[in-house]
Amino acid sequence: MKEQNIDLSEYSEIFKALAHPTRLTIAYNLMFQEECNVNKMSECLKIPQPTVSQHLAILKNAKILIGYRKGNQICYKIENPKVIGILRQLSEN
Repeated sequence: MKEQNIDLSEYSEIFKALAHPTRLTIAYNLMFQEECNVNKMSECLKIPQPTVSQHLAILKNAKILIGYRKGNQICYKIENPKVIGILRQLSEN
C-alpha cells in the first residue's frame, strides 16, 4: 500500500458527518451561499428547526462549517477547504 501524506482520519470524520442526506444537503447548499441561518435552512429543507440544529452541531464538530453571531442570529458557512473540494467534485457531475 502506498504511504500517503494526507490525514485520512480527518477525511474519515468529514465523510462520516456528510454521510447523512440532510447534512450533505446543508453542506452542499452552503457552498453556493456566503452564509445562512438555521431558520432559513429549516424553511428550505421543510424540517423542524431543532432537527436542523442537531445536524449543524454534527457538521460543526466535524469542522465542516463554522457558526458566528450576526445580530441576534447565528449564521453558518463552510470554510474548510477540504470540504469545499469534495463538494465541488459533486457539483461537477
